[in-house]
Amino acid sequence: MQEETIVTSATRAALQSGSAEQSRLVSVAAQTAAIADVELRKLMRDPTELLTRAVQPVLWLLVFGEVFTRTRAIPTGSMSYLDFMAPGVLAQSVLFSAIFYGIAIIWERDLGIVHKLLVSPAPRSALVLGKALSAGLRGLAQAVIIIIVALILHISIRAEPIPLLGVCFAVVLGSALFSTFSLIVACLVKTRERFMGIGQVLTMPLFFASNAIYPIAIMPRWLQVIARVNPLTYLVDALRDLMIQRSVSTFGLGVDFLVLGAIFAAFIVIAARLFPGIVQ
Repeated sequence: MQEETIVTSATRAALQSGSAEQSRLVSVAAQTAAIADVELRKLMRDPTELLTRAVQPVLWLLVFGEVFTRTRAIPTGSMSYLDFMAPGVLAQSVLFSAIFYGIAIIWERDLGIVHKLLVSPAPRSALVLGKALSAGLRGLAQAVIIIIVALILHISIRAEPIPLLGVCFAVVLGSALFSTFSLIVACLVKTRERFMGIGQVLTMPLFFASNAIYPIAIMPRWLQVIARVNPLTYLVDALRDLMIQRSVSTFGLGVDFLVLGAIFAAFIVIAARLFPGIVQ
C-alpha cells in the first residue's frame, strides 16, 4: 500500500512538472508572438520601407544579371546566369535588410521602449525570438517581390507548393538569423554611428564571400574556406535548390538547414544574454 502511494505521488509530481513545463512553453510562445505582432504593426503603418529595400535587389537582377548573362563570364554549367543569380539576390536582400535591424533596437533604447520590455515578465529569449520572427516575416514580403520580378524575366522558378514553402521557410530562417546577429552587434556597440559603420563593413564581405553571384568552385582556395563557414552560403544553397528548376544543392538541404538552425540557436542564446546590457 505504501509503495502504491509513493508511485502515485511520483506520477502526480511528474504530471504536474510536465504540465508546468508545457504551460511555460505556451507562455513563451505567446510572448514571442506578441513582440512579433508589435513589430509587424509598425511595418503595416509604413510599408514604404519594403518597397525601397526591394529596389537594390531588383536592380541587381535587371542590370548585373542581364549583363553577365550575355557575357557568359561566370561558368554556371547548364543553368543560365540569371537562374543561378536569382536565389543569391534573394539571399542578398535578406542579408541587407536584416543586418541593419539592430539599429531599430538602439532607437528603441533611446526612446525608453527597451527599458519597458526588460522590466516585463517575458524572458529575454522571447524578446529576441519575437524580433527575429518579425524580421523573418519582413523578409517574406521582399521574397514575393523578387520572385515576381524573376518570373517577369523568365527565370526558371519552381512553382510547386512544397518548394515554395521551403523557400519561405529558408527566407524566414535566414532573416531571423541575420537580424539576431545584428542585435548582438547593436548590444556590443550601443551607438547608431558605430553600428552603421560596422554594418557597412559586414554586409559586403558576407555577400561577396559566398556563392551568391559565383560558384564556390571558381573561388581561390582561401576564399573557398571563408565561403564554407559563411552562413549566407548555406542560405543561398538552400534557396537555389528550392527555387530553380534542375538545380541541385551543393551541400544538401539537410546540411543547409542544420547549419542555419544551429547558428541561429547559438545567436539566440548570445543575444538573450547581451540584450539587457544595451541599456547600460
